[in-house]
Amino acid sequence: MSKPNRLSAWTPLIAAAMFILGFLAGDLVNRENGPTAAQKKFQTILNLVRNEYVDEVDLDSLIEKTIPSLLTNLDPHSAYIPASDLQAVNEDLDGSFSGVGIQFMIDNDTIKVLEVIPGGPAEKVGVIPGDRIIKVDGEDVAGVGITQEKVLKTLRGEKNSKVQLQIKRSNSKKPLTYTVTRGDIPVNTVDATYIASPGIGYIKVNKFGRTTYDEFFQGLSKLRREGAEDFIIDLRGNTGGYMEIAYIMANEFLEPGQTIVSTKGRDFNSGTHITADGTGSFRDSQVVVLLDEFSASSSEIFAGALQDNDRALIIGRRSFGKGLIQRQSVLPDSSAIRLTVGRYYTPSGRSIQKDYSNLSVYEHDILDRYQRGEMFSADSIKLNTDLKYTTLHGRTVYGGGGIMPDIFVPNDTSGISSYYINVANAGLLQRYAFEYVDDNRENLRQASDVGELLSLLPNDDSLLRQFVLFASRNGIPARWYYINISHDLIVNQLKALIARDALGYGAYFEISNTDDVNVKRAIDELLKGNAAFPIMPARQTETDSETDAPR
Repeated sequence: MSKPNRLSAWTPLIAAAMFILGFLAGDLVNRENGPTAAQKKFQTILNLVRNEYVDEVDLDSLIEKTIPSLLTNLDPHSAYIPASDLQAVNEDLDGSFSGVGIQFMIDNDTIKVLEVIPGGPAEKVGVIPGDRIIKVDGEDVAGVGITQEKVLKTLRGEKNSKVQLQIKRSNSKKPLTYTVTRGDIPVNTVDATYIASPGIGYIKVNKFGRTTYDEFFQGLSKLRREGAEDFIIDLRGNTGGYMEIAYIMANEFLEPGQTIVSTKGRDFNSGTHITADGTGSFRDSQVVVLLDEFSASSSEIFAGALQDNDRALIIGRRSFGKGLIQRQSVLPDSSAIRLTVGRYYTPSGRSIQKDYSNLSVYEHDILDRYQRGEMFSADSIKLNTDLKYTTLHGRTVYGGGGIMPDIFVPNDTSGISSYYINVANAGLLQRYAFEYVDDNRENLRQASDVGELLSLLPNDDSLLRQFVLFASRNGIPARWYYINISHDLIVNQLKALIARDALGYGAYFEISNTDDVNVKRAIDELLKGNAAFPIMPARQTETDSETDAPR
């Protein structure tokens, strides 16, 4: 199934919205009115520092350090982006960057290649998964305390520029040297698409970037071709991104004229109202959206649009609660600020922005929610009953602090023991998986999918014993009482990590989700027809004829 680029189709609408928000933001530099008393005071202070401070001061540097604090005093999400960071920040959402085309991990102070992007610059010259990068342009990068950020800055660069990599490979006694010509590398925002149960497709979206809609639509279409009628959309841990991408994704599930979102800025009468155009290809599918406390911004727009229109069942935990709109303005020195210029509202009229009048309380909100037990019991959730709203079919929803799930699923702590925490914190699960794949790469290459890969692995007890021996050699002694408590969790994680390193990131979720209580609950609700509003008896099975209504 092909479809025109929806972002292009919605360009006039998006442009109008961005124009309004840009107008609301105003001119940050030039004002028709003269400086205020406070602005004059600030200039006086700068002059005093320049002329009378005991040491010479670089005022440009001082102002650079002051700007972030200035914006922090506005709200938690207005931010300053130094010129040195702007390209990397934008690349994360714009859909591509220029680099060598590998995924890596840093283990034992060594850069280990997890995956080589097919057709990318590194693959073209012969770099393979399992390689250790020991030098970049002649400079040692192994055993020198290199960080993730330093690796990214070293490997990325201008398109068509060259970088020399010295590689240590397990089957070669001598280091190998490759000269890689950097090229455009896609940034994938959909991590996984697979059939989770007969007739049910699962899709994991990690952010809302410039290419996310195309990836999302292609993923849904692929799942439909494979037999999916209904869908689980996993937005857990998705902190947001481009707001307009959430609009056009939600449009796929909504009827013409149904509200997706509305926005209001400083001029309360100049808001925008976004509605579905009725061209969505998945309007007849049941949908479950998975959220957690780290789902924010565009994730909440998407979930709120489907919840308020009674088009999806929301499962998981209360989302983050970010309902503020930022507009990025590039400054003359190529730095930028992201300034809050408006608030967005779900179709029922609720704002999901949590209170930020006390910034300290705001910054510790997630920790406070854990400490008061909200992640483990729905009874611990603080609802603002004064902000009560109604969905299309009359269900009650609440504003003032995130999207509340229709079905609460507590944080799953089953299988967690002190032993599991120790090996996880030491990174031993990932290290073992990498070394297992590295040692068995030729054999594992026979597997074309997760099922075939699992058939090539040792049985569960054997895999666990091998890992426990590996952990013992790396400083975590065997404690079988606690190991047995964590048996299923450790084995599942090892299989998922091995699959990630052997087949790609999507395979990780296909295995790890088999023990995921949120995904299991989503499948159960879809099979019962409980994500259809109103519930459609025709979708229920004989054994499930007495189902509960969505909670």
